[in-house]
Amino acid sequence: MLLFAVSALEKVSQVPNKVWLNIAMGFLILFAVVYFAKQAAQVNKIWLTIIVAVVLAMVGFNWIYSRNEPKFLTPFVDKLAPFFPSASGYAAKQQLPASS
Repeated sequence: MLLFAVSALEKVSQVPNKVWLNIAMGFLILFAVVYFAKQAAQVNKIWLTIIVAVVLAMVGFNWIYSRNEPKFLTPFVDKLAPFFPSASGYAAKQQLPASS
């Protein structure tokens, strides 16, 4: 049995540090979400709705502007994108020659 323990310990020691950092960050984020969910349960629902709406609007506008939305939302964002400015449209305007 000691042979198996040494083998497992060697395998664990070969895992890159970045993986352990990602696992630790995942647990930290999970604990933060649980903490904020408990705190949000005590907040007035109107304020909670306003805050959630503002955050979702900021994320949504960022996805539309830079077109980095998740793949499953691309059809929905494709329908909204023509009504809002985009990074590619801004870059195209910057490339136009200046007319005097």
